[in-house]
Amino acid sequence: MATVDQQVKRPAREARAKAESGSGWYAALARIGLVAKGISFGLVGVLAVGVAVGHGGKTTSREGALETLAGESWGKVVLVLLAAGFAAYALWRFVQAFAERRDPGDGEVEGNAKKWGKRAGYIARGLIYAALSYSAVKLLVGSGGEKSQTGKAQQTTSTILQWPAGRLLVAAAGVVIAAYGVWNLYRGIARTFEDRWRTGEMSATARRWGSRAGLVGHCARFVVFALIGVFLVRAAIQYDPHEAVGIDGALQKLAQASYGPWLLGVTAAGLIAYAVYCLVDARLRDVSANR
Repeated sequence: MATVDQQVKRPAREARAKAESGSGWYAALARIGLVAKGISFGLVGVLAVGVAVGHGGKTTSREGALETLAGESWGKVVLVLLAAGFAAYALWRFVQAFAERRDPGDGEVEGNAKKWGKRAGYIARGLIYAALSYSAVKLLVGSGGEKSQTGKAQQTTSTILQWPAGRLLVAAAGVVIAAYGVWNLYRGIARTFEDRWRTGEMSATARRWGSRAGLVGHCARFVVFALIGVFLVRAAIQYDPHEAVGIDGALQKLAQASYGPWLLGVTAAGLIAYAVYCLVDARLRDVSANR
């Protein structure tokens, strides 16, 4: 008879095995989550295109796009699917963090640092999508109406600025977000996202267009995250939390710039391209952990 300890460890071993092989329910979570991620960015891009071409509306974040959906007769169904998809993405990242191992080729200190760094990244992404799922559920039960992403960013920045070394913390956060934008630019130009694609399962045409969508989409994300980072650093320098912006605020800054409609339109089209890339990625990505 299995001991209690063995009964507890068996599900953990099975979860790790599924993650490392990239199969079964683990692969399903990853692919469903990537589809939801793509749709959410596509919604933001479509709404921003409407603003750029003068059809009204406003630039918004993914939370704002969910709120827009809630106001449509068919939006509830999409919200249910997105809530489930975001939850799947969050669970995928949490399991991925649990399954992460040290690279045998690394030394103990270096290997452990890389392992825990990756785990922290997976957990952070999981928390973001868990929050998106929670927002979708709140809208479904009629308790939405939260502040915009920019409003939340400004409130959080205001709080942190009051802390000891608050300006340094805000500035550091801005640098990290801007660096994440630059990493997106590098990833798009170098097309390193293709490294995880199972090329044997795709036609040359699918790979070519998926790669192009990935390039354009990652460049659009660079613009958005670089702006968020820059304005957060500016908030720290000027000691003004109202300088902080979220995705919605970053897109609005583009709209207000010289040639704003063109800049916003190009960036919005890039976010739609990123949505297409996510759908291709959901189909072709090797999701096995520790790859």
